[in-house]
Amino acid sequence: MKNIFFNNWHFMRYFRIAIALFCFYTAYEENQWVFIPFGVFFLFQAVFNLGCGPRGCNVPTKNREDE
Repeated sequence: MKNIFFNNWHFMRYFRIAIALFCFYTAYEENQWVFIPFGVFFLFQAVFNLGCGPRGCNVPTKNREDE
């Protein structure tokens, strides 16, 4: 679990943290509490490294040379 939190930090994780902090700031400053769930969503993605990585959302294709 410790490995998930402290390793493999890349641009997208930092970007998600920035979006989460911006959502929290906006919710507090503008009293628009609807931004809190968005902030929680992006914070959760950044902390647990979920979502698309730095190379995009491509799914690896399996080479069908066996057929």
